[in-house]
Amino acid sequence: MEDKRITKTKRALKSALLELLTTQAFDVISITELCKIANVSRITFYTHYKDKFALLDDIFNDMLIIGKEGYHRRQEENNLTQGYLNVLDSILSLYYERYDFFQHVVPETNPYLAFRFYRILLDTVESHTDKLKASYSLKYSARQIAGFICFGLFGFISESYTSKVPLEQVQAGARQLLTDLLQSKILV
Repeated sequence: MEDKRITKTKRALKSALLELLTTQAFDVISITELCKIANVSRITFYTHYKDKFALLDDIFNDMLIIGKEGYHRRQEENNLTQGYLNVLDSILSLYYERYDFFQHVVPETNPYLAFRFYRILLDTVESHTDKLKASYSLKYSARQIAGFICFGLFGFISESYTSKVPLEQVQAGARQLLTDLLQSKILV
């Protein structure tokens, strides 16, 4: 277990990054600004992180842990459709609960954040898909399937949120879209 002071410092730095992202693109945020807002010294920052990219990766790792916990709570059935729906529900819950962060994961303003988030999603869905190879004959590679699902669903979720569609409607629509896709035998 991490020392409480370290946890507090890291939390302050993560909050500072989120605060700065509301007014600046990730590329222009400096360590000096992060430290000033977090009320920590640069030495303290570099004690915990190599650079701002490592800080961002730590935020994404926190999100990944939360998302995986949500997925494992949902993963009761071991069938193709329900497994992917559990992944989707975990992603949607995390996306909406932490929209304060995810609103900045936009390729036009923060390409590194968007790329990093997409890679984490892709790796997560690919890992889930890889586990299915033992039970199902997949028509495409796990990476191709994951890319198709992630890119499409991320676009669906982003566009729905931008259009202010309520979470329940987004979730129902995304679940139906994914179910229709999986039951069409396109992938398996």
